[in-house]
Amino acid sequence: MFGKVLIANRGEIALRVIRACKELGIRSVAVYSDADVDSLHVQLADEAICIGPPPASESYLKIDRIISAAEIADVDAIHPGYGFLSENANFAEVCESCKIKFIGPSAAAIRAMGDKNAARQTAVKVGVPVCPGSDGVVADEKEALKIAQKIGYPVIIKALAGGGGRGMRIARNDPSLVQGFHAARVEAEKAFGDGGVYIEKFIENPHHIEFQIVADSHGSVVHLGERDCSLQRRNQKIIEECPSPLVDEALRRKMGRASVKLCEEVGYENVGTIEYLLDDGGNFYFIEMNTRIQVEHPITEEVFGVDLVKEQILIASGNRLTPGVANPRPRHHAIECRINAEDPYNNFQPSPGRIELYYTPGGRGVRIDSHVYSGYTVPPYYDSMIAKLIVTGSTRASAMNRMTRCLGEFLVKGIKTTIPFQDVLIRSAEFQRGRYHTGFVEEVLNSRLSDFSPPPGGPLL
Repeated sequence: MFGKVLIANRGEIALRVIRACKELGIRSVAVYSDADVDSLHVQLADEAICIGPPPASESYLKIDRIISAAEIADVDAIHPGYGFLSENANFAEVCESCKIKFIGPSAAAIRAMGDKNAARQTAVKVGVPVCPGSDGVVADEKEALKIAQKIGYPVIIKALAGGGGRGMRIARNDPSLVQGFHAARVEAEKAFGDGGVYIEKFIENPHHIEFQIVADSHGSVVHLGERDCSLQRRNQKIIEECPSPLVDEALRRKMGRASVKLCEEVGYENVGTIEYLLDDGGNFYFIEMNTRIQVEHPITEEVFGVDLVKEQILIASGNRLTPGVANPRPRHHAIECRINAEDPYNNFQPSPGRIELYYTPGGRGVRIDSHVYSGYTVPPYYDSMIAKLIVTGSTRASAMNRMTRCLGEFLVKGIKTTIPFQDVLIRSAEFQRGRYHTGFVEEVLNSRLSDFSPPPGGPLL
């Protein structure tokens, strides 16, 4: 087992890894930018090292500074979290060259599956259906136009690296394609250090289903069911649940086998997520793999009674899959709301600033993953998520009721949050019936604004 691990990330995921390390008896090292000096992950780590100014490009994306911090702290391994450098094959290689274990897949596996175009080719090779699209990186707008006109509008432009909706644009005609192509490249370069993009046919209002994969270095590859991530705004997930209300056991087996087969093909190790689009007819299409831990991993943990971050660390240190992961058995239903510092009454404008009061819900089946607290100042430089509210119930109905109760208890003063909007979504008839899709959030915003208006006396806190 490792003696000391550096967490090359910030916020709630850094804190999540620190807690896993503590439970495994491993010392933790946090890195932070000047803007994160007061973040909870910095305070709870055994050691903390500043790596630069607030912009991620000058701190959390600086491989040399992170490696220098790792060498100064004399760590055995680095956990990349999600986002930032978590799917950067070069970073994994640098760690290896410095004799520091990268807690994640190999650089080769990241290139094979983290590169979305290479992953598509692998899917085709093993017989998993994919959406029509470009054969590789699209070099320029001329080529982009040619591809789009061939497969037909609408199309979606996607960054080769990273995820979280960044570097992604939908185009419905030539002018929007040209604009979206350049915007996606710039955004991808800024977020991931790689401006490469590719193009796929855009499927209107599908369901976004992802399968959790876990694989060790001894040849065992398993999946821990699926998560439904269809509730999105501008390709950013808002609410997720596990299992999906739309996937029956036969479809689950079929999609699960496809997911495992993909990972076996590239010799994948550690955790990862295979993502699909699913239509109402039960047809699914591979879209990408995230070669890292996912933001929404807690709902899988709660349903299966496992700890995926601990599993990552154990796998990286050479252990076989733990019994609960090797023989997974779902027990509950779980729902997650991503609580963002955004104003839902003002086009979801970011709402950084000082949190005057932070009171979280509690009770049976309630989990909060967060790095903030009363008196904390949310910086304007990073993702707006300040907390994840996860609830678990014996049935989907009980989980929904618990989430509604918890959203009513969750109080954040000083900044605006997405809590009231998520309450509207959870209470909607479509969500209650499990009949929603990736375009549902926009439908709510466009046609049900009267249901989503500030209550008398002003917006909810």
